[in-house]
Amino acid sequence: MSISRWLRLAIVVGALVGGAACTQQAADDVKRESEDALDTTKEGVDTAVDATREAGEQTADATKSIAQTTADKTKEIAGAVGRKTTEVVSATGEAITDGWITTTVSTAFVGEDLLKGSNINVDTQDHVVTLKGPVGSEAAKARAVAIASSTKGVTRVVNQLVVK
Repeated sequence: MSISRWLRLAIVVGALVGGAACTQQAADDVKRESEDALDTTKEGVDTAVDATREAGEQTADATKSIAQTTADKTKEIAGAVGRKTTEVVSATGEAITDGWITTTVSTAFVGEDLLKGSNINVDTQDHVVTLKGPVGSEAAKARAVAIASSTKGVTRVVNQLVVK
């Protein structure tokens, strides 16, 4: 073979090899860039997932805190209501029972000068006091009604007293 033939063959082989090398280099570059883009995308997704998870945990923590505060406040209010109820019952004794009302009204009549010598029967039903029996005067009758009316827990007085 002549030198020009060898030279032509070398040029053709060189072009093919060079072209193939350029093509392989370009393919390698594209592959590397694709892998880099994929890694960046994966990192972005992981970051977004982590941020979402953290936000969810913060929301759950905040909700739990609000629920606990609400429960604590409810217990506090219920306790206060219970204490106030106990205070009212303690302050009034058994003012809400008919027996207590009857005893209190009858006891109040004992010390009244206008009612001395009277025989007043006190009956209480559903906080309504009924007064029966003889009294010495209209003033005694009015005084008995006034005492019964002013007793805690009494809602009404039925006056059946008779002046003798």
